[in-house]
Amino acid sequence: MSELELMILDALDKWLEKDVRPVASELEKKDEYPHQLVEEMKDLGLFGATIGEKWGGLGLPASTYSKIVSQISEVWMSLTGVINSHLMMARCIEQYGTEDQKAIWLPLLATGELRGGLALTEPGAGTDLQGMRTTAKKTKDGYVINGTKTWITNALYGDCTALLVRTDPEADPPRKGMSMFIADKTDGFTVSRKLEKLGYKGIDTAEIVFEDYHRSDSHLIGGVEGQGFYQAVGGLELGRINVAARGVGIAKAALDVAIRYAQERKTFGKPICKHQAIQTMLGDMGTRTEAARLLVESAAAAYDAGRRCDMEAGMAKLYASEAALQNSIEAMRILGAYGYSPEYVVERLYRDAPLLAIGEGTNEMQRIIISRQLVERNKI
Repeated sequence: MSELELMILDALDKWLEKDVRPVASELEKKDEYPHQLVEEMKDLGLFGATIGEKWGGLGLPASTYSKIVSQISEVWMSLTGVINSHLMMARCIEQYGTEDQKAIWLPLLATGELRGGLALTEPGAGTDLQGMRTTAKKTKDGYVINGTKTWITNALYGDCTALLVRTDPEADPPRKGMSMFIADKTDGFTVSRKLEKLGYKGIDTAEIVFEDYHRSDSHLIGGVEGQGFYQAVGGLELGRINVAARGVGIAKAALDVAIRYAQERKTFGKPICKHQAIQTMLGDMGTRTEAARLLVESAAAAYDAGRRCDMEAGMAKLYASEAALQNSIEAMRILGAYGYSPEYVVERLYRDAPLLAIGEGTNEMQRIIISRQLVERNKI
């Protein structure tokens, strides 16, 4: 690791231990938004982690960013959602936006003065983005947008979002008629309700409604219609690496608490880590965690090199999320009744992990993406 990377991760670790770990369980239990921690995340520069230095960000590569996400997720995964959706929006603007859009929006996003999100999912369209129904109709002074988006992170306490809409409902295939807009909370942008969840609490996840919501041409990302689907997919590559990194963090947290408990808990006159059944469980948990970490590193390296990495990101997301699920279950079994109690962090890990198999494209979809790319890259 570079000196800068070591310095960033060391400062992050000290903040997590001093300010986050002591309050995470209570905030999670109350499903309370961590306003103070978010302000401290601004000071740490996390809202500009992957935004270029030209725009006031840290300009970190995905390889460093993924380590940041894993480290935070070991303590409280919800905090990673505050920056992930934000940085995906920033990525869309930085990679595809006009120079004016970059100059206006990126400096504000880099400092966290504006906090953003990514509005893709709808009540009837999630993984299948081409099935969405939100429309933007051209007018003489811009566009009028109508529709509903759901499961949107940073919708309640954030300020803006990258909004995917249909500008040409008749396009064939549908993806060619999709465009992305920068939407902020002006008239016609309504947060209709906060959504309750099994886990991933403390962070705001909400439904937003657009009713005759006006956007000028200057808010169309890139200034050209029909590019929204490709812009969204480009942002999702970074998002999937983020989700995979969260999986590494949860898998590692579950492993760590299981190792500690297995050395403290005694049965039949010896620590349970001496029992073969527990040893095989710990062995599998450790192997899963390390394999997941290496897959994330591989995907991040491909992303940083500018290569197409939907297969690598899909593999990392698939394996790491399943590793998080399995490790959280194994840790609960090792801790027994204590694993089922909020007294230990395992109960929270067990509730948080399932999101990773669903968010940023389901694991079933990842398998299809991986399969298609394997064939595409190895044609005979």
